Amino acid sequence: MTHVPRIFDRNALLRHRSRARADDLFLQQLAVDEIKDRLSMVNRTFNSLAVVTAFPDFWQDHFPDATLELDNDTLDLEAGRYDLVVHAMCLHWSNDPVGQIIQCRRALIPDGLFLGVLLGGRTLHELRSALTDAESRASGGLSPRISPMAEIREVGALLQRAGLSLPVADGHASIARYRDLGHLMHDLRDMGETNALTSRLRRPTRRAVFEMAQAFYRERYATSGGYLPATFEMICLTGWSPDDSQPKPLRPGSAQARLADALMTRETKLSD
Repeated sequence: MTHVPRIFDRNALLRHRSRARADDLFLQQLAVDEIKDRLSMVNRTFNSLAVVTAFPDFWQDHFPDATLELDNDTLDLEAGRYDLVVHAMCLHWSNDPVGQIIQCRRALIPDGLFLGVLLGGRTLHELRSALTDAESRASGGLSPRISPMAEIREVGALLQRAGLSLPVADGHASIARYRDLGHLMHDLRDMGETNALTSRLRRPTRRAVFEMAQAFYRERYATSGGYLPATFEMICLTGWSPDDSQPKPLRPGSAQARLADALMTRETKLSD
């Protein structure tokens, strides 16, 4: 059995989520909007939906007919039961994201759709930069504070590793504005998105670190109105459960026409 490193402290994550405020889950709302927008572009009716989420009540309001499943290490989803499985804003907290996607694939019927939404690598890059420089100057070292979020290319490869067909990964960034660093920290806490790294610092951070971090943040990123921008990169993953009806790539050398003819250009040999 492959050993999965425990990057995140599951108990700490659950504590943080239990303190989240339903009225402040704007990242979850962005994810809902993203999922609905993606589904509107798919020419198919889905009749059996499962949503893997940390906030089932929130998602139930938007998808009342869905089966809701908490993002535990082992998902209690019936194999071959669903034509659509949504993994909603949890993969960036998973110790085994490939395993999570594999379990979702197994829950799909052939040619069923998997949609995953998660935070990407540019999320909170402003905060990461300010805190890193502040802590290194104030205390001469660094402690893990912000989750190591993946880039689009990396998470896109997870779809293939999980055995999904026609994999696509894309994303976009949303910018929120805050009065100060404390305002941002409180918002992250109210969304259940604060530090749950296993290797996180277990003692209170000195005030001087946050004061210096805020100074760096303002100096580098403050808007003309004095607000602090915070980037949240939303990545969307799309893949289909394999089925014989799906289009397949042609075998190399099996083309029936020349590319040069299609482009109406002249084909020339490359120089040695």
